[in-house]
Amino acid sequence: MKTFSLADVRHLEAAEGWLGLGDPGSAGEELDAIAEPLSGHPAVLHLRWEVLSAGRKWERALEVATTLAFLEPTDKRTWLHRSFALHELKQTAEARENLLRVVDQFPNYAVMRYNLACYECQLGRLAQAKAWLQKAFALGDESEMKRAALSDPDLQPLRGEIEDM
Repeated sequence: MKTFSLADVRHLEAAEGWLGLGDPGSAGEELDAIAEPLSGHPAVLHLRWEVLSAGRKWERALEVATTLAFLEPTDKRTWLHRSFALHELKQTAEARENLLRVVDQFPNYAVMRYNLACYECQLGRLAQAKAWLQKAFALGDESEMKRAALSDPDLQPLRGEIEDM
C-alpha cells in the first residue's frame, strides 16, 4: 500500500482537528482530499467512521466498520464500531451477536462487556445484562463505569440495581 505523503498526513490531522471542534462536515472534506489509493487505509477508515458517527450516518458507518473488521479483525475498536452502528440502526440483536462472536478475543476489554450489557438490556435480557455489566465493572474503572451506566438510556431498566452491583 502507498505511504502517506506530507499532504495526506496534514489532511488526516486536520480531519482530527475538525472532529475535535465538532465539525464532522469539514472533517469529512479533509478525508475526501486524501489521495485515492489511501482512502481505504485503516487509519483513514477509523477516522471516517468517527466522522460518520458524529454525523449520525449509521448505514455508511456500518459499511466502514464492516470493512475495518475485515481489514483489522484483531482491533477491538472495529467490532465496537460495527456493533454501535448496528444498534443505532435498530439492529440490536445483530449488534449483540457481533460482539458475542469476538468478546473472548479481548478478555480485558471492559467497554465491550459494557456494550453487551446495553444490548442485552435493550433486548429484555436483564439477567444477562447484569452479568455483563458486573464483568465490565470488574475490568474497568468501576466508579466511572457506574456513573456512565446510571445515565445510559440503554441501561435504564437496570438503573435501580446498578448502585448495588
